[in-house]
Amino acid sequence: MRALLSVSDKSGLIPLASALAAQGWELVSTGGTARALAEAGLPVIGISDVTGFPEMMDGRVKTLHPKVHGGILARRHMPADLEAIAAHGIAPIDLVVVNLYPFAQAAAKPDLPLDALVEEIDIGGPSLLRAAAKNFRDVLVVVDPADYPKVIAAIQPGGSPSLALRFDLARKAIGHTADYDRMIAATLGEVTVGSDGTFTRGAASSRWTPVLSKVRDLRYGENPHQSAAWFTMGPHGFGGAVVHQGKELSFTNLLDLDAAARIAMEFTEPAAVVIKHTNPCGVATGTSAADAYIRAREADPLSAFGGIVGLNRPIDLETAHALVSTFIEAVIAPGLSADEETRAVLATKPNLRIVTASFDAMDRDRDVRSILGSWLVQDRDRVIEAATVWPGPDGPKVVTKRAPTPEEWTALRFAWRVCAHVKSNTVIFTSADATLAIGAGQMSRVDAVRTAVLKAGDRLRGSVAASDAFFPFRDGLDVVASAGATAVVQPGGSVRDDEVIAAADERGLAMVFTGRRHFRH
Repeated sequence: MRALLSVSDKSGLIPLASALAAQGWELVSTGGTARALAEAGLPVIGISDVTGFPEMMDGRVKTLHPKVHGGILARRHMPADLEAIAAHGIAPIDLVVVNLYPFAQAAAKPDLPLDALVEEIDIGGPSLLRAAAKNFRDVLVVVDPADYPKVIAAIQPGGSPSLALRFDLARKAIGHTADYDRMIAATLGEVTVGSDGTFTRGAASSRWTPVLSKVRDLRYGENPHQSAAWFTMGPHGFGGAVVHQGKELSFTNLLDLDAAARIAMEFTEPAAVVIKHTNPCGVATGTSAADAYIRAREADPLSAFGGIVGLNRPIDLETAHALVSTFIEAVIAPGLSADEETRAVLATKPNLRIVTASFDAMDRDRDVRSILGSWLVQDRDRVIEAATVWPGPDGPKVVTKRAPTPEEWTALRFAWRVCAHVKSNTVIFTSADATLAIGAGQMSRVDAVRTAVLKAGDRLRGSVAASDAFFPFRDGLDVVASAGATAVVQPGGSVRDDEVIAAADERGLAMVFTGRRHFRH
């Protein structure tokens, strides 16, 4: 029996190869894999000894040879196939263990030159896998180190790999090569060639090829009669999330955790968000994560009950005590203290889902939505105009007679960063570091203002307001002023901007235009 081993991921390689050698298998290998086997004291036949040709062109050509593929593709039940390989001195290959060059890791480096990226496109590996998968009745094919124990168990004396195992491994190998090709197509689809012959990565493409891997099935979708699953396009964001405790995450939990993370990511200072039905009911900054969470929760304690929490700081002991003090469903944070006391406090709420994930690599991320029979793909919305302190050269334009005070500028910037993530139409009221009232998802902008005012009452005296799009009439602005707000931030761009600006001047409001709207449907 002969096995061909050629892997970039060498985890589990030596135990597998040792088990094969112990059962009398010949080990054929290439390049770095052959060196690793030899260093482990295992007998190994170099691929050049099989083909009669040296590995050449820095390893670009090594396994693409009839003495390799003939040995894999020969059908053992076909006398003509066996006669053909015998006539040409080709030995059958009964096991192919291959995983491919790490193209995905290379593609994740936005500054990697195209020539270096192209070198990570595996040629021989996919050919070996497809050949072995095609002949799965006679050849075992393995792409995942997690499957090595199954193979070791199947080759033990008295055992024989079942047809079900062979087919399952073949199907996995085909899926592996398909995902690999999709990743290459998606990455190269974002490359443009300039007139000077330079290559630019990250450009818009007429072809979008997502590579999705299932994380897990979900109990159900938004409702019990809907099946659902969680897929990821890579290791960043929720693709690399770790669930530390709690009940299984639901479809709606994940939607709410996403909404919470998006808002928390807007802030560099400690910030916390409480989400209900993908909208924030409270957002605040504070001196610590615990302080920010308590202030966000108290912004609307009735709505916060049973909510989803987002933090932009790791969960420490103080934050853990704050989180378990009321009923919440789940928390997303960039980390969790390894301190046993912190984890013990969280464990007092065994159903509370604690999720950690890194969102540092999200700059090139896309938003994807489904409509009937189609997909909509867009760049992720970023509130870049509020990335620096206001007022500033990149900040909003003052359009009223009165400019905001320094305190109002701080509050307006806070409000704008939150407002961009609330479902449209929205108008929100905030202080400099906490939301006071949120009017979300209304069919008219004046109704959004009235909804917020209805919830907040007289708490809005001295607040600021933010509107995700322009005020089409002065009526919404009049309600904002009557509620007690002293300054407003909005995109501007209405044909009635002059009317709205005049109304702000009449009411003594300071108003600024960002020139950039943030609808969120």
